[in-house]
Amino acid sequence: MRINKILQLLKTRGPLSSKDIAEQLSITSEGARLQLVKLSGQGLLKAATISKGVGRPAQVYELTEMAQALFPNNHAALTVEILSTVKEKLGQNALDLVINSWAEENTRRYRRELADITDFRSRIEAYIKLRAKDGYISEYEQRGTDFLLYENHCPISNAACSHFGLCDADLQILKDTMGNDVQVECIDLQIFGKRRCAFLLKAKNQAKVK
Repeated sequence: MRINKILQLLKTRGPLSSKDIAEQLSITSEGARLQLVKLSGQGLLKAATISKGVGRPAQVYELTEMAQALFPNNHAALTVEILSTVKEKLGQNALDLVINSWAEENTRRYRRELADITDFRSRIEAYIKLRAKDGYISEYEQRGTDFLLYENHCPISNAACSHFGLCDADLQILKDTMGNDVQVECIDLQIFGKRRCAFLLKAKNQAKVK
């Protein structure tokens, strides 16, 4: 199913007003309003009121759980069931082995693809493209010589809520892929109720930052 542009925008930017949506998608206010009414009627959006200090509260739109389910999740329910069965039948050590093997394989694959890329920003951009193939929706923001990496959609988030080791392994994938010359700090995680996962990346060798 092709995901509507408004749904994609709200997935990456979070709750937005009708005006903001129209501006960011370069469509008319009426066009945005009609699409919002349609999507709300389909149960994909819900309206909320937020206060922005002085003045009237603003109405914004955000994704419902039904809309969240439209984004790729790599068969989340099946993943949870399989991991739970491994833990129940074979124990925690076996589960840890499965998760670590998954992380090691992904790390090898990512590092192989990024082997010839040395520029810091270019490595992040290439990493984001690789993650997109695995169902992640990511973006980055540069702050001085540092970078903030956001994962707006994580296909393993449902499984990670039941098996926290997945998040630890996924973080290790990022650290190992970026290499020893990059310091990675976890800022936010979806499993703790945040809208998206966020990581701060700092190059130990600032000469590689452009």
